[in-house]
Amino acid sequence: MTYFGDNMEYAITKVSTKGQIVIPTSLRGDVDAGDEFLMIKDDGRIILKSMKSLALNLREDLAFAEEVEKAWQEYDKGKFVKKSKEDFLKELRAC
Repeated sequence: MTYFGDNMEYAITKVSTKGQIVIPTSLRGDVDAGDEFLMIKDDGRIILKSMKSLALNLREDLAFAEEVEKAWQEYDKGKFVKKSKEDFLKELRAC
């Protein structure tokens, strides 16, 4: 293992035919089976950030962004219906 700076380490791994990546034992630390990670792709880099360490509001923001994306996909498929403001508010209040 090679260290870069005070806290950075690296190891080499491969992607399986199923798209799975094994986290090398030397980097696993406190990673447990079932842990979730935020994955960011940026200019040829893939960054994994443990969801354990993310603030609650960021988790909520990511969940909201996912729901908005799903809604846009449904909208693009024409699955939304037009309603009057009154009907919309009536339905909203019923929830």
